[in-house]
Amino acid sequence: MKRHFAYEHLVTFADTNLVGNVYFANYLMWQGACRERFLAAHAPGVVQRLAVDLALVTVSCSCEYFAELVAFDQVSVRMSLRSIEFNRIAMAFDYFRLNSGPGQLVARGAQTVACMKRVDGELVSVDVPHELFQALEAYAPPAEQR
Repeated sequence: MKRHFAYEHLVTFADTNLVGNVYFANYLMWQGACRERFLAAHAPGVVQRLAVDLALVTVSCSCEYFAELVAFDQVSVRMSLRSIEFNRIAMAFDYFRLNSGPGQLVARGAQTVACMKRVDGELVSVDVPHELFQALEAYAPPAEQR
C-alpha cells in the first residue's frame, strides 16, 4: 500500500467552469493546497522559515485527467514522495472521487519543488531542510520500490 498525505476538498461551483465540470487549473491549485497543509501539519519550522529566508520554488507541475469532477463531489488529493535529489523534491498526486464506494481515481499529477535560500536579493540552492526531509520520508515509497 502506498503511503500518502491526504487533503479532502468538497468541489463547489467556484471550482467549475460554464460546462459544469472542474476547471483544469484547479487540480494544480489543489496540489498546492495539499502541499501547504502537509507543511503546516508536519514541518511547522519550515513554514516559519518561509517568512525569513527559505523559498520552495515550484519548478514543474503536471496533471493527467481520467474522469470529470462536478460540484459537490468529494475529492481526496493524495500526495506521496517520489524522490529527493539534492535540493529538489518530486511529489506524486492522486485524485480520488469519494462520493460512494472505495473511491475512483479521476486524475494523477506530479510536482517538483526546489529548496532555495534568499541571500542578498538572490535565490541560491540549499539542501532540503532536515525537518522537511524527515517529514517527507514517512510518505516515501517502500525501499524496494525506490
